[in-house]
Amino acid sequence: MKAAVLMKKGPALDAFKIREVPKPEIQPGQVLIKVAAFGLNFADVMARKGMYKEAPPLPAILGYDVAGTIDEIGAGVTSLKKGDRVTAMTRFGGYAEYALTNASAVAVIPDELDTATATALTTQYCTAFYAASEMVNLHTDDSVLIQSGAGGVGTALIQFAKHRGCRIFATAGSESKLNYLKALGVQHPINYNTQDFEKVIRDVTEQKGVDVIFDAIGGKSIKKGIRSLAPGGRIVCYGASALNGKNIFGKIITGLQFGFYHPAMLMMPSKSIIGINMLQIADHQPAVIQRCLQQVMELYKAGVFKPSIAKTFPSTAIGEAHDFLENRMSTGKVVVRWE
Repeated sequence: MKAAVLMKKGPALDAFKIREVPKPEIQPGQVLIKVAAFGLNFADVMARKGMYKEAPPLPAILGYDVAGTIDEIGAGVTSLKKGDRVTAMTRFGGYAEYALTNASAVAVIPDELDTATATALTTQYCTAFYAASEMVNLHTDDSVLIQSGAGGVGTALIQFAKHRGCRIFATAGSESKLNYLKALGVQHPINYNTQDFEKVIRDVTEQKGVDVIFDAIGGKSIKKGIRSLAPGGRIVCYGASALNGKNIFGKIITGLQFGFYHPAMLMMPSKSIIGINMLQIADHQPAVIQRCLQQVMELYKAGVFKPSIAKTFPSTAIGEAHDFLENRMSTGKVVVRWE
């Protein structure tokens, strides 16, 4: 089978080669999927640059989400069958014509759902649902800040927060992306290049702060976010894009900017910090992943979740796809299709 193999760390355009590799061997409890499309996530960019410690050694096949049809069923799997159209989360290995994953990380998709859109409903929408429903239970009239709101997870979080009747603040870095946020229903779009989100929140909420912050940036935005929380507020951290592009000294500085927190510092104002790593959840709580997948599909069918596809690339342009995502040119999901 063909795979887009990460051959070396560094710039996207030089990092990948399409190679013939062995088809993975199925194990009990797994399914083998013939991949029609796979999605990109910012964690892929971090892995390509050697900044994601859980990534496999080079040469490596990255990829966290795929869509296609089940080609083979492992022993003990009864909830799925060969030929099912599915979307799935993978623990790497998604950038290939065939991908192996646990049955617990797979969901059957409706006939009308195209495979490109289906890729967005796995890693990104499951992350959003897990963050906003499992880790934080959003309520009507909650005030919510969503950092990087125009991205795939950000889009999903906005749609879920709107569904729950929240007052939504969201950040983005261009006028076109701010217009995208407004179209999604964001009442308070913030341009992070020209505005200070902490000041905007302070002014709009009359010093009260917001109830929940979803942060994929890290660094100093965490400190500012904690200051922007109302009593009882929670900040959910699921990424560290602020580290992207930094040299070793820049990474150290950004790491220090996260801040250091003693429990007493959180107890006194009644604030919480929550961290999310979906790979760890998939490894250790497969039932949670399956529950999230099923809930995401139900919310898609109900019209709550409406994935946005930023751009679809052919497999031969995997480097260009990575470059597109890394340089923040996307609004929504970046997808790669096998030709």
